[in-house]
Amino acid sequence: MKPLAFILIFIATMTSTPIFNFTKDSNISNWRVVDDVVMGGRSNGNFELTKNGHGRFSGKVSLENNGGFSSLRYFTDTISIGKHTKVSIKLKGDSKEYQFRIKASRNERFSYITTFKTTGDWETIIIDLKDMYPAFRGRTLNYPNFDKNTIEQLAFLIGNKKAEAFELLIDEITLE
Repeated sequence: MKPLAFILIFIATMTSTPIFNFTKDSNISNWRVVDDVVMGGRSNGNFELTKNGHGRFSGKVSLENNGGFSSLRYFTDTISIGKHTKVSIKLKGDSKEYQFRIKASRNERFSYITTFKTTGDWETIIIDLKDMYPAFRGRTLNYPNFDKNTIEQLAFLIGNKKAEAFELLIDEITLE
């Protein structure tokens, strides 16, 4: 095989599909904060665009009234996974642990989940879709790990069983 043909094939297999790229002009109307107040808790999360064009998910997790989580959900049109096997997220956290969640269908009650710890610096988190396990309200379900062809919702959640302030800056999310 000629070197140029090999390079073109290699580049074609490396394409990524954007899920969301934050800019100063991003429409964030499909992003919603859901806190433990839906169950009587007192946590308070917020979501906004920064002046630099990043999504900022921040707030305070409270354990009062059996609370303990804040989440940020993105409701999207159906995204076909195709041959992609990973999600790549460029973000800057606060050295805390977060969950990343996806739903193949917005009608599913459960999510596929993985956790990641942030470093406090800008970094790219790579998540293998096949490693995301099904869970509902903190309980792992006896279903296979993620093996679907679509994504219709994704979320970030903080719930580390302690009262704490948090801040997660998000730059971009792509399928790899």
